[in-house]
Amino acid sequence: MGEKKKKIVKTIKVDADKCNGCRACEVICSAFHATPKYSSNNPARSRIRVIRHPLKDIYIPVYAGEYTAAECMGRDKYVIDGKEYEECAFCRASCPSRDIFKEPDSGLPLKCDMCESDPDLEEPLCVQWCLNDALIYEEREEEVEEEEEQEELEIGLEALANKFGLDKIMDTVVRMSVKE
Repeated sequence: MGEKKKKIVKTIKVDADKCNGCRACEVICSAFHATPKYSSNNPARSRIRVIRHPLKDIYIPVYAGEYTAAECMGRDKYVIDGKEYEECAFCRASCPSRDIFKEPDSGLPLKCDMCESDPDLEEPLCVQWCLNDALIYEEREEEVEEEEEQEELEIGLEALANKFGLDKIMDTVVRMSVKE
């Protein structure tokens, strides 16, 4: 069994009653994560998405969580103000069954990094830019078992292998190494 240690858990609490669907959170997130920073704005690259039903004035911000290699088994449905939503609409994971929270060009999974930068920001930019205070940044300390985490490269390669197949990736790597 792993050793227990204290860890700071960062979360963004969502107050859906306050969200007006302005999507400023999506805009600033995509601009912050552009290369170079703030050089472009493409909400498809945002790590936060506003699930919306504008006719009923319902907007729910959802930020990207961990990548999952398989589809979940739950297909629960939720009814909010008479409109039915699938559980997937509110899911934070990047998974094979949908394109949300995937980089549009490469298909690599996106995950909210709470706008980690140098120097550190006091709170993520989506929270700072939310004029209605629908997004609230919270930190709490938890005791967790230490476990080995998958590196970003490994997660990205796994996503590409799932999409294109390992043989195609290996052929591409060989072809790229011969070009140099």
